[in-house]
Amino acid sequence: MCGYDKTTKKSFEHRKVWLVERIQKLAAIFTIDVAAYAVMSNHYHIVLRVNTDAADALSPNEVLSRWHTLCQPKPIVVRYLQAKQQGKTLTESELMVVNDCVKDYRQRLTSISWFMRFLNEFIARQANLEDKCKGHFWEGRFKSQALLDDVTVLACMAYVDLNPIRAKMADTPENSDFTSIQQRLGILPKAVETDNHQNKDGSQKHKTATPNDNLTAIAPAQLLPFVKANNESVPNFKRSNSHIPFSLIDYLELVDWTGRQIRQDKRGFISLNTPSIIQRLGLTDEDWLAFSTGIENQYSHSVGQRFQLQTYAKNHQLKRVKGLRQ
Repeated sequence: MCGYDKTTKKSFEHRKVWLVERIQKLAAIFTIDVAAYAVMSNHYHIVLRVNTDAADALSPNEVLSRWHTLCQPKPIVVRYLQAKQQGKTLTESELMVVNDCVKDYRQRLTSISWFMRFLNEFIARQANLEDKCKGHFWEGRFKSQALLDDVTVLACMAYVDLNPIRAKMADTPENSDFTSIQQRLGILPKAVETDNHQNKDGSQKHKTATPNDNLTAIAPAQLLPFVKANNESVPNFKRSNSHIPFSLIDYLELVDWTGRQIRQDKRGFISLNTPSIIQRLGLTDEDWLAFSTGIENQYSHSVGQRFQLQTYAKNHQLKRVKGLRQ
Protein backbone atom coordinates (compact mmCIF):
# COMPACT_ATOMS: atom_id res chain seq x y z
CA MET A 1 0.00 0.00 0.00
CA CYS A 2 2.59 2.55 1.13
CA GLY A 3 5.83 0.60 1.19
CA TYR A 4 8.13 -1.26 -1.16
CA ASP A 5 6.47 -3.77 -3.50
CA LYS A 6 8.80 -6.73 -3.96
CA THR A 7 6.77 -8.01 -6.91
CA THR A 8 6.91 -4.87 -9.03
CA LYS A 9 10.08 -3.59 -7.34
CA LYS A 10 8.49 -0.19 -6.87
CA SER A 11 8.46 2.07 -3.87
CA PHE A 12 5.21 3.70 -2.72
CA GLU A 13 6.68 5.55 0.25
CA HIS A 14 5.33 8.82 -1.20
CA ARG A 15 1.83 7.68 -0.26
CA LYS A 16 2.84 8.00 3.38
CA VAL A 17 3.41 11.69 2.68
CA TRP A 18 -0.09 11.87 1.21
CA LEU A 19 -1.54 10.38 4.39
CA VAL A 20 0.33 12.65 6.79
CA GLU A 21 -0.47 15.80 4.81
CA ARG A 22 -4.13 14.83 4.48
CA ILE A 23 -4.41 14.14 8.22
CA GLN A 24 -2.92 17.55 9.03
CA LYS A 25 -5.22 19.41 6.65
CA LEU A 26 -8.37 17.62 7.75
CA ALA A 27 -7.47 18.39 11.37
CA ALA A 28 -7.38 22.07 10.42
CA ILE A 29 -10.94 21.85 9.07
CA PHE A 30 -12.57 19.51 11.56
CA THR A 31 -12.67 20.32 15.27
CA ILE A 32 -10.68 17.16 15.87
CA ASP A 33 -7.15 17.23 17.27
CA VAL A 34 -4.44 14.73 16.32
CA ALA A 35 -2.51 13.45 19.34
CA ALA A 36 -0.47 10.72 17.64
CA TYR A 37 -0.12 8.83 14.38
CA ALA A 38 2.06 6.23 12.70
CA VAL A 39 1.92 5.39 9.00
CA MET A 40 3.12 1.86 8.24
CA SER A 41 3.50 0.08 4.92
CA ASN A 42 0.07 -1.58 4.92
CA HIS A 43 -1.91 0.29 7.59
CA TYR A 44 -1.83 3.31 9.86
CA HIS A 45 -2.75 4.24 13.43
CA ILE A 46 -4.07 7.58 14.62
CA VAL A 47 -5.09 8.96 18.03
CA LEU A 48 -7.76 11.66 17.81
CA ARG A 49 -9.46 13.97 20.31
CA VAL A 50 -12.89 15.36 19.47
CA ASN A 51 -13.09 19.03 20.50
CA THR A 52 -16.82 19.69 20.88
CA ASP A 53 -16.16 22.99 22.68
CA ALA A 54 -14.35 24.33 19.61
CA ALA A 55 -17.21 23.20 17.38
CA ASP A 56 -19.80 24.90 19.58
CA ALA A 57 -17.79 28.14 19.50
CA LEU A 58 -17.88 28.35 15.68
CA SER A 59 -20.25 30.88 14.15
CA PRO A 60 -22.72 29.64 11.51
CA ASN A 61 -20.62 31.24 8.75
CA GLU A 62 -17.46 29.55 10.07
CA VAL A 63 -19.25 26.19 10.09
CA LEU A 64 -20.40 26.66 6.50
CA SER A 65 -16.98 27.87 5.39
CA ARG A 66 -15.20 24.85 6.88
CA TRP A 67 -17.63 22.30 5.53
CA HIS A 68 -17.72 23.80 2.06
CA THR A 69 -13.96 23.41 1.87
CA LEU A 70 -14.74 19.71 1.64
CA CYS A 71 -18.10 19.64 -0.14
CA GLN A 72 -20.04 21.73 -2.62
CA PRO A 73 -22.70 23.89 -0.90
CA LYS A 74 -26.39 23.15 -1.31
CA PRO A 75 -28.36 25.61 -3.51
CA ILE A 76 -30.21 26.98 -0.48
CA VAL A 77 -26.90 27.71 1.25
CA VAL A 78 -25.58 29.41 -1.90
CA ARG A 79 -28.64 31.67 -1.93
CA TYR A 80 -28.14 32.41 1.77
CA LEU A 81 -24.51 33.42 1.28
CA GLN A 82 -25.30 35.53 -1.77
CA ALA A 83 -28.15 37.27 0.05
CA LYS A 84 -25.86 37.95 3.02
CA GLN A 85 -23.28 39.59 0.73
CA GLN A 86 -25.97 41.74 -0.86
CA GLY A 87 -27.42 42.79 2.50
CA LYS A 88 -30.62 40.86 1.87
CA THR A 89 -32.31 38.09 3.80
CA LEU A 90 -34.15 34.87 3.01
CA THR A 91 -37.63 33.91 4.05
CA GLU A 92 -38.19 32.43 7.49
CA SER A 93 -38.70 28.93 6.08
CA GLU A 94 -35.51 29.18 4.02
CA LEU A 95 -33.54 30.34 7.06
CA MET A 96 -34.85 27.33 8.99
CA VAL A 97 -33.43 25.05 6.30
CA VAL A 98 -30.07 26.85 6.43
CA ASN A 99 -30.00 26.60 10.23
CA ASP A 100 -30.67 22.87 9.98
CA CYS A 101 -27.72 22.60 7.58
CA VAL A 102 -25.48 24.49 10.00
CA LYS A 103 -26.54 22.21 12.86
CA ASP A 104 -25.85 19.12 10.77
CA TYR A 105 -22.45 20.37 9.56
CA ARG A 106 -21.42 21.40 13.09
CA GLN A 107 -22.02 17.83 14.24
CA ARG A 108 -20.11 16.44 11.27
CA LEU A 109 -17.09 18.60 12.12
CA THR A 110 -16.82 16.59 15.36
CA SER A 111 -17.43 13.22 13.71
CA ILE A 112 -14.53 10.78 13.49
CA SER A 113 -16.50 8.81 10.90
CA TRP A 114 -16.66 11.81 8.56
CA PHE A 115 -12.99 12.61 9.26
CA MET A 116 -11.95 9.08 8.32
CA ARG A 117 -14.24 9.09 5.29
CA PHE A 118 -12.54 12.13 3.79
CA LEU A 119 -9.12 10.72 4.68
CA ASN A 120 -9.49 7.18 3.37
CA GLU A 121 -11.56 8.03 0.30
CA PHE A 122 -9.03 10.60 -0.89
CA ILE A 123 -6.07 8.23 -0.46
CA ALA A 124 -7.96 5.41 -2.19
CA ARG A 125 -8.84 7.59 -5.20
CA GLN A 126 -5.27 8.85 -5.57
CA ALA A 127 -3.75 5.38 -5.23
CA ASN A 128 -6.20 3.90 -7.75
CA LEU A 129 -5.45 6.75 -10.14
CA GLU A 130 -1.74 6.11 -9.78
CA ASP A 131 -2.19 2.34 -10.21
CA LYS A 132 -4.62 2.86 -13.10
CA CYS A 133 -7.21 0.58 -11.54
CA LYS A 134 -10.62 0.64 -9.87
CA GLY A 135 -12.16 -0.98 -6.84
CA HIS A 136 -11.54 -1.15 -3.10
CA PHE A 137 -8.19 0.09 -1.84
CA TRP A 138 -8.76 -0.43 1.90
CA GLU A 139 -9.54 -3.88 3.28
CA GLY A 140 -12.51 -2.61 5.26
CA ARG A 141 -13.92 0.13 7.45
CA PHE A 142 -11.65 1.64 10.08
CA LYS A 143 -11.74 0.31 13.64
CA SER A 144 -11.89 2.66 16.64
CA GLN A 145 -11.56 2.45 20.41
CA ALA A 146 -12.72 5.02 22.96
CA LEU A 147 -9.90 6.20 25.26
CA LEU A 148 -11.47 6.85 28.64
CA ASP A 149 -8.72 8.45 30.78
CA ASP A 150 -5.29 10.09 30.72
CA VAL A 151 -3.47 6.81 31.35
CA THR A 152 -5.19 5.24 28.36
CA VAL A 153 -4.38 8.20 26.11
CA LEU A 154 -0.68 8.04 26.98
CA ALA A 155 -0.58 4.25 26.63
CA CYS A 156 -2.24 4.38 23.22
CA MET A 157 0.00 7.23 22.03
CA ALA A 158 3.09 5.27 23.09
CA TYR A 159 1.69 2.16 21.40
CA VAL A 160 1.20 4.10 18.16
CA ASP A 161 4.57 5.87 18.21
CA LEU A 162 6.39 2.58 18.86
CA ASN A 163 4.77 0.73 15.94
CA PRO A 164 7.78 1.04 13.59
CA ILE A 165 10.10 -0.23 16.33
CA ARG A 166 7.92 -3.26 17.06
CA ALA A 167 7.82 -4.00 13.32
CA LYS A 168 11.64 -3.70 13.22
CA MET A 169 11.41 -0.86 10.73
CA ALA A 170 13.33 1.47 13.06
CA ASP A 171 15.58 1.17 16.09
CA THR A 172 14.74 4.43 17.90
CA PRO A 173 11.69 6.72 18.09
CA GLU A 174 13.53 9.58 16.38
CA ASN A 175 14.31 7.28 13.42
CA SER A 176 10.71 6.09 13.13
CA ASP A 177 9.61 7.69 9.89
CA PHE A 178 6.09 9.09 9.49
CA THR A 179 5.25 9.05 13.19
CA SER A 180 3.98 11.83 15.43
CA ILE A 181 6.90 11.48 17.83
CA GLN A 182 9.33 12.14 14.98
CA GLN A 183 7.29 15.19 13.98
CA ARG A 184 7.30 16.47 17.57
CA LEU A 185 11.10 16.21 17.54
CA GLY A 186 11.23 18.25 14.34
CA ILE A 187 12.89 15.47 12.33
CA LEU A 188 11.96 14.92 8.68
CA PRO A 189 11.42 11.32 7.54
CA LYS A 190 14.51 10.12 5.71
CA ALA A 191 12.26 8.01 3.50
CA VAL A 192 10.56 11.02 1.92
CA GLU A 193 10.82 10.61 -1.82
CA THR A 194 12.95 13.11 -3.75
CA ASP A 195 13.42 13.89 -7.41
CA ASN A 196 15.13 11.17 -9.45
CA HIS A 197 14.70 8.63 -6.64
CA GLN A 198 15.98 5.20 -7.53
CA ASN A 199 14.19 1.96 -6.75
CA LYS A 200 15.97 -0.85 -4.97
CA ASP A 201 16.60 -2.60 -8.28
CA GLY A 202 18.46 0.46 -9.55
CA SER A 203 15.76 1.54 -11.96
CA GLN A 204 14.83 5.20 -12.14
CA LYS A 205 11.60 6.33 -10.53
CA HIS A 206 10.29 9.79 -11.18
CA LYS A 207 8.79 11.78 -8.36
CA THR A 208 5.02 11.50 -8.19
CA ALA A 209 3.23 14.81 -8.39
CA THR A 210 1.38 16.05 -5.35
CA PRO A 211 -2.28 15.00 -5.59
CA ASN A 212 -4.65 17.74 -6.71
CA ASP A 213 -7.46 18.55 -4.31
CA ASN A 214 -9.30 21.50 -2.88
CA LEU A 215 -7.31 21.55 0.38
CA THR A 216 -4.08 22.82 -1.16
CA ALA A 217 -4.44 26.27 0.39
CA ILE A 218 -5.33 24.93 3.85
CA ALA A 219 -2.57 25.40 6.42
CA PRO A 220 -1.81 22.06 8.13
CA ALA A 221 -2.85 21.74 11.76
CA GLN A 222 -0.26 21.13 14.46
CA LEU A 223 -0.35 18.11 16.74
CA LEU A 224 -2.24 18.40 20.01
CA PRO A 225 0.46 19.96 22.23
CA PHE A 226 1.74 18.81 25.59
CA VAL A 227 1.60 21.14 28.55
CA LYS A 228 4.89 22.97 29.11
CA ALA A 229 7.02 21.30 31.74
CA ASN A 230 7.17 24.34 34.03
CA ASN A 231 3.42 25.05 33.95
CA GLU A 232 2.49 22.27 36.37
CA SER A 233 4.54 23.93 39.11
CA VAL A 234 2.69 27.23 38.75
CA PRO A 235 0.27 27.93 41.66
CA ASN A 236 -3.42 27.39 40.81
CA PHE A 237 -2.45 25.80 37.48
CA LYS A 238 -5.53 24.46 35.70
CA ARG A 239 -5.37 21.78 33.06
CA SER A 240 -7.10 22.49 29.77
CA ASN A 241 -8.52 20.38 26.97
CA SER A 242 -6.30 22.34 24.59
CA HIS A 243 -3.27 20.25 25.51
CA ILE A 244 -2.17 16.82 26.74
CA PRO A 245 -1.80 17.14 30.53
CA PHE A 246 1.82 15.99 30.68
CA SER A 247 5.11 17.44 29.54
CA LEU A 248 6.74 16.43 26.27
CA ILE A 249 10.01 15.49 27.96
CA ASP A 250 8.17 13.07 30.27
CA TYR A 251 6.41 11.54 27.29
CA LEU A 252 9.66 11.11 25.36
CA GLU A 253 11.23 9.37 28.36
CA LEU A 254 8.14 7.21 28.70
CA VAL A 255 8.20 6.13 25.05
CA ASP A 256 11.94 5.48 25.14
CA TRP A 257 11.67 3.43 28.33
CA THR A 258 8.62 1.48 27.09
CA GLY A 259 10.34 0.78 23.80
CA ARG A 260 13.35 -0.71 25.53
CA GLN A 261 11.13 -3.02 27.56
CA ILE A 262 9.21 -4.47 24.63
CA ARG A 263 12.23 -4.99 22.36
CA GLN A 264 12.99 -8.70 22.04
CA ASP A 265 16.70 -8.28 22.76
CA LYS A 266 15.97 -6.52 26.08
CA ARG A 267 12.89 -8.33 27.35
CA GLY A 268 12.59 -8.26 31.12
CA PHE A 269 15.09 -5.43 31.55
CA ILE A 270 13.79 -2.56 33.71
CA SER A 271 15.65 0.68 33.35
CA LEU A 272 16.89 2.39 36.51
CA ASN A 273 15.81 5.68 34.95
CA THR A 274 12.10 4.85 35.10
CA PRO A 275 10.23 8.05 34.20
CA SER A 276 8.52 9.80 37.08
CA ILE A 277 5.31 9.98 35.09
CA ILE A 278 4.63 6.32 35.84
CA GLN A 279 4.62 6.96 39.58
CA ARG A 280 2.46 10.07 39.08
CA LEU A 281 -0.12 7.95 37.27
CA GLY A 282 -0.17 5.49 40.14
CA LEU A 283 1.10 2.58 38.04
CA THR A 284 3.76 -0.02 38.60
CA ASP A 285 6.25 -0.81 35.85
CA GLU A 286 4.48 -4.12 35.16
CA ASP A 287 1.05 -2.45 35.01
CA TRP A 288 2.25 0.11 32.48
CA LEU A 289 3.91 -2.49 30.25
CA ALA A 290 0.81 -4.71 30.27
CA PHE A 291 -1.40 -1.72 29.53
CA SER A 292 0.71 -0.13 26.77
CA THR A 293 1.35 -3.38 24.90
CA GLY A 294 -2.22 -4.74 25.00
CA ILE A 295 -4.18 -1.89 23.44
CA GLU A 296 -5.53 -3.93 20.53
CA ASN A 297 -5.60 -7.44 22.01
CA GLN A 298 -6.98 -6.87 25.50
CA TYR A 299 -9.62 -4.25 24.66
CA SER A 300 -12.32 -3.76 22.05
CA HIS A 301 -14.40 -0.61 21.53
CA SER A 302 -13.13 1.17 24.65
CA VAL A 303 -9.83 1.32 26.52
CA GLY A 304 -9.40 2.46 30.10
CA GLN A 305 -8.86 1.50 33.71
CA ARG A 306 -11.47 -0.49 35.62
CA PHE A 307 -13.58 2.43 36.89
CA GLN A 308 -13.71 4.13 33.48
CA LEU A 309 -14.65 0.86 31.77
CA GLN A 310 -17.44 0.30 34.30
CA THR A 311 -18.77 3.81 33.69
CA TYR A 312 -18.56 3.34 29.92
CA ALA A 313 -20.48 0.04 30.14
CA LYS A 314 -23.19 1.63 32.30
CA ASN A 315 -23.59 4.68 30.02
CA HIS A 316 -23.84 2.52 26.91
CA GLN A 317 -25.97 -0.17 28.59
CA LEU A 318 -23.44 -2.90 27.88
CA LYS A 319 -23.46 -6.14 29.87
CA ARG A 320 -19.90 -7.04 28.90
CA VAL A 321 -16.91 -4.91 27.98
CA LYS A 322 -13.72 -6.54 26.77
CA GLY A 323 -10.87 -5.76 29.17
CA LEU A 324 -13.14 -5.50 32.22
CA ARG A 325 -12.73 -8.59 34.35
CA GLN A 326 -15.58 -9.51 36.61
